[in-house]
Amino acid sequence: MKIGELARAGGVNVETIRYYQRRGLLPQPARHEGPRRYTRSDLGRLQSIRSAQTAGFTLDEIATLLALDTGDRTAAQD
Repeated sequence: MKIGELARAGGVNVETIRYYQRRGLLPQPARHEGPRRYTRSDLGRLQSIRSAQTAGFTLDEIATLLALDTGDRTAAQD
């Protein structure tokens, strides 16, 4: 799906997705002859971020949780 479709499905705007990418919370897919394409996995990650925010977690705390979930211990220590 394109970024606009991801935004709609996740209940956010496109700039929120770009912000999460700059913060390292969402990956930015490579561009292969055309617009970047996002997966259902990206949507799930976006929904997890939004749920964690609703629960009161900060973006820094969410970054740590996501790093632990993917096994990236170095990112969790930053």
